[in-house]
Amino acid sequence: MGYLEWGKEKSMFIFEGEADIFSRSLSDPGAFLHPFILVPLCGQIMLLVTVFQKRPGRILTLAGLACLSSIMLFLFFIGLITPSIKIAGSVIPFLVTGIFVLQYNRKRQS
Repeated sequence: MGYLEWGKEKSMFIFEGEADIFSRSLSDPGAFLHPFILVPLCGQIMLLVTVFQKRPGRILTLAGLACLSSIMLFLFFIGLITPSIKIAGSVIPFLVTGIFVLQYNRKRQS
């Protein structure tokens, strides 16, 4: 899910931020090309492609997971240093799923 909060009463889920970025990309395409936006988006697209494959490609799955991990691990780090349980806790499902994916692919490789 990914959750952010800043200031006194400002908060947003990652998908809300993505929707905001997509709506602004028509008027300001340069903002869309920031690496911290583009890399996780590419990761989401790669993982979406693997969902529709009969046998998901190992490299595509791991590359998508790595790209998406860039923002999720950063959010987890922010949640730890600001002691925000909401932010850190919103990343835990992703981390657990990522660990299972890595274990599955390690077994599949052997």
